[in-house]
Amino acid sequence: MDLLKALAERTIVLDGAMGTELMRRGFASGGCPEERNVTHGEVVAQIYRDYFAAGADMVETNSLGGTRLKLAAHGHGDDVQRFNSAAVRLAVAVRDGEFPDRLVAGDVGPTGKFVKPMGELEPEELREAFAEQVAALAEGGADLISIETMFDLTEARLAVEGARSVSALPVMVSLTYKFTPRGYRTMMGVDPKTAVGTLLVAGADVVGCNCSIEADEMVGLVGELRAATKAPVVAQPNAGQPRLEGGQTIYDETPAHFAELMPELVAQGANAVGGCCGTTPEHIAALVAALRP
Repeated sequence: MDLLKALAERTIVLDGAMGTELMRRGFASGGCPEERNVTHGEVVAQIYRDYFAAGADMVETNSLGGTRLKLAAHGHGDDVQRFNSAAVRLAVAVRDGEFPDRLVAGDVGPTGKFVKPMGELEPEELREAFAEQVAALAEGGADLISIETMFDLTEARLAVEGARSVSALPVMVSLTYKFTPRGYRTMMGVDPKTAVGTLLVAGADVVGCNCSIEADEMVGLVGELRAATKAPVVAQPNAGQPRLEGGQTIYDETPAHFAELMPELVAQGANAVGGCCGTTPEHIAALVAALRP
């Protein structure tokens, strides 16, 4: 499947949360999710399988924290190639063996680091960290690069530039926003129009939003993103807001309610929709049924 051609023809359905599924299957919070690609590959592969079986056109690899800067916090700074390549190969094997004509997105997330003067890094250090990860994802066989859950526009731009420096794969970028008295803004105070313009100039093919808010809150945000660009727009809301119960993080939005809300995101201009924190294969199956009865 050609991503950009498909987006021009129909609504693409993405998968749901990876972290939620890992924890449902024994992963302890605080560990290194990307390490599971080599220690519990069968578990990660089954998550991919479950999302494809639910009807997702695309899965995003278990590599959100796969930069050297992020992996170093777990003592795995030298495992960028091994962990990221394994993440993609597991997904590609499931896709090629059971679900042909689907997409595998090499997933890239924030490093938690800032460039000077807000942080200690030079821009080139951050750009190179993303380039290293993207090169490993591309080597593993990814069909595109998904840069997501970004709250700092500067970091998101450097991630796109890093990706473009090592790969010709399509690049999809999502920032996370909240609704404030000034309208939708990232944590750093950036509005959707400014973010879209910056990311497209940097080389993004698809722009959008994910995480932090649920579908009903994301409707207006998608409308603003669509008004800011003719490029494809992606939207991946949470399954409600998290709460702790018995030491476990719970998301209360049911698959049926999630699916009921999502067509409005499409009506507002989203070309690709899926789920973020708290969403499961059951949520994606309900979404597919709502969009393609």
